[in-house]
Amino acid sequence: MSATPAAARQTFGHAMLAHWSLDPAITYLNHGTVGVVPKRVLAAQQAMRDEIERQPARYQVRELADVGEFVMRIPPRMRTAAAAVAEFVGCDAKDLAFVDNVTAGYNAVLRSWPFQAGDEILITDHSYGTVGMTADFVAKRTGAKVVTATLPFPETTPEKVVAAIEAAITPRTRMLVVDHICAPTALVLPVKEIVARARARGVVTLVDGAHVPGAIHLDITAIGADFYTANLHKWGMAPRSSGILWAAPAVQQHLHPTVISWGYGKGMSAEFDMLGTRDATPWLAAPEGIAFMREIGLDAMREYNHRTVWEAARSMTQHWGTKIPAPESMYGSMCTIPLPERFGTTREAGSRLKDLLLYEEHIEAQVHGFKDRIYVRLAAQVYNDASDFEKLRLAIEKRAASM
Repeated sequence: MSATPAAARQTFGHAMLAHWSLDPAITYLNHGTVGVVPKRVLAAQQAMRDEIERQPARYQVRELADVGEFVMRIPPRMRTAAAAVAEFVGCDAKDLAFVDNVTAGYNAVLRSWPFQAGDEILITDHSYGTVGMTADFVAKRTGAKVVTATLPFPETTPEKVVAAIEAAITPRTRMLVVDHICAPTALVLPVKEIVARARARGVVTLVDGAHVPGAIHLDITAIGADFYTANLHKWGMAPRSSGILWAAPAVQQHLHPTVISWGYGKGMSAEFDMLGTRDATPWLAAPEGIAFMREIGLDAMREYNHRTVWEAARSMTQHWGTKIPAPESMYGSMCTIPLPERFGTTREAGSRLKDLLLYEEHIEAQVHGFKDRIYVRLAAQVYNDASDFEKLRLAIEKRAASM
């Protein structure tokens, strides 16, 4: 990647904290977990809530979504927001639905698909925990089987990942669920190539892009998957909870939300846009988050975040004598690195260290056990700089020594 422009390096850093409501007593290094919403996006969301309360029935029933009950006098607000988001993520708005979050997205897909006894649902050992739980739930009710592909880790490369997933596909594999950016390891997987290999074997593909919008460039249509689900509230600057679900036109007839409501049988948009009375402002305010990122410089933001987190990962692993598990090309705004084994190896040790960092050192960071080792997932946003990660390194060393 090219070097970060000097102007961006001068603009980004702790001065950017003014755009968020983060507690100044906490060093926040965990943007990826649930996101942090800019003040201007929160203000836009509150303005929408205020507008709703002036005429709530009209707004919620006659203006929000088109389910065929009323003549729409304005474009449905959910579709207007969907058009702005679709342009940002590279797809047609008619194929994009809003969901509460990625978990709701892959629940809708997996629970809608007509699995039969003996079918296999293929996931990976880097999948987010509830992916496996959802697949298991569906498998037990359909007679299908969950199969887990083991990805090479550490010393990971894109080629090794593609080979490992393709090797796990069998004649019974009906659906592959694969991460675009893996939650535990922060690896950016070569999903376009993975999807192409699976499609050649007749396998339906569902991509989990929970950490993607805002963090790295996204062109959903170009990936070629059957389904793609992602969060807008992590790196996309939208209010919580806000997610999207995209489906290729050829598979939309199989897809329904987990809550059946007034749009049932009227197409993807109608089914997902109106699920009863709920607060739609997290989705309606999502375009404001996109506008914020474009205003501060979308490409500069991504480059700064990547460069900051990569340099931090290099520095910390050099101090500890450990290695970054994969090449730089497989990381975006996050990078997960191993702690020395002397700091512990169990999930419990990782949880204890995470709590010590927050409650004793006032640092919010993602520390977790994975494959008999403790890892720290470094996450950089434009309000962070190198000093934050040096503070984290020293705090880890201090607290790990006392455990």
